[in-house]
Amino acid sequence: MGLFGAMNIAGSGLVLHRKWMDAVSDNIANINTVRPTSGNAFQARYIVAQADNYGQASGVQVGGVEFGNAQGRMVYQPGHPLADAQGYVRMPDIDLSDQMTQLMMAQRGYQANLAVVERAQAAYQQAIGLGR
Repeated sequence: MGLFGAMNIAGSGLVLHRKWMDAVSDNIANINTVRPTSGNAFQARYIVAQADNYGQASGVQVGGVEFGNAQGRMVYQPGHPLADAQGYVRMPDIDLSDQMTQLMMAQRGYQANLAVVERAQAAYQQAIGLGR
């Protein structure tokens, strides 16, 4: 694998981890979204990573998106304007501690891939400097 191959693989990792962070931040932002019991709860998004040309060392890509439970959880809030006759509303079934763990993993992966890109770029610049 050449220098540009390393940059391409790390670049694909950057894209994947950025999309992962976007999904997690959207999940965290909607953790308290209230819906009426007649509708679906906010569904958390989960990014599925997939090897690009597995065995060929060509990076990763988003293989798909999975969604959380549309039923969510029923919460008793009789004073809420969206509450039903029994006083219940529907909220997403999102665990904040799990989402924070996912966010840290995505951030660390992004940082690691960015470091590879920066080091490959520095090595490329050094190689150009040797030719002068």
